[in-house]
Amino acid sequence: MVRELGSERKLHCVLLQKCSTINLTNIGETLLNYELVRVGQYRGKIRFVTTEEKAYIAGFLDGDGCVMAQLVRRKDYIYGYQVRTSIVFYQKQSHQEILSWLKDKLNYGYIRQRNDGMTEYTIVGFKEVREVLGLLYPFLRLKKILSTVVLDIIRTHPKKLSSKDLIRLSRLVDQTAKFNYSKKRTNTSESVKYFLKHKFFPRRDFKSSKKLA
Repeated sequence: MVRELGSERKLHCVLLQKCSTINLTNIGETLLNYELVRVGQYRGKIRFVTTEEKAYIAGFLDGDGCVMAQLVRRKDYIYGYQVRTSIVFYQKQSHQEILSWLKDKLNYGYIRQRNDGMTEYTIVGFKEVREVLGLLYPFLRLKKILSTVVLDIIRTHPKKLSSKDLIRLSRLVDQTAKFNYSKKRTNTSESVKYFLKHKFFPRRDFKSSKKLA
């Protein structure tokens, strides 16, 4: 269930060109006419979000969401790994309408139904994650430290990545892992260093990165 920041909170928003008041205390009774988008990430622009809505969404993220930084193995990348950031909101399929409301407000990402009865609303990308976390950051509590590290990863990721940059960023990604309790995580800073040392064709900038190994 969604963690509510206050009792009997009401949000005023425009739905389907019709003004109405939504009681977010009873999540299962809201937004029943929304349609889910399950494939492809929509990249738009965050719409106007009130202070009350920001606090509510931040509480949702604290209670039923996840902020992640990952090292993704990519054969088409020059150094073998991509640094990926994402935000995920979770909800039971019986109450999944609230995720469509979130997507309508944040205007990024995609929604998909899992096979275990859960639905996910996922936002991926540096620009998208930076904007959403920037919007919610003042209201976050449980995930504030984690969000700080993820924002630092985004801020310090250069446009032209070197092997030395990748090792530094992979260590920041390692710092985020303790907040998310992932048991399947196999790509770490050690994986990156091993790849660069044993499988990567030597390049000029790799000589300097050996000092970090």
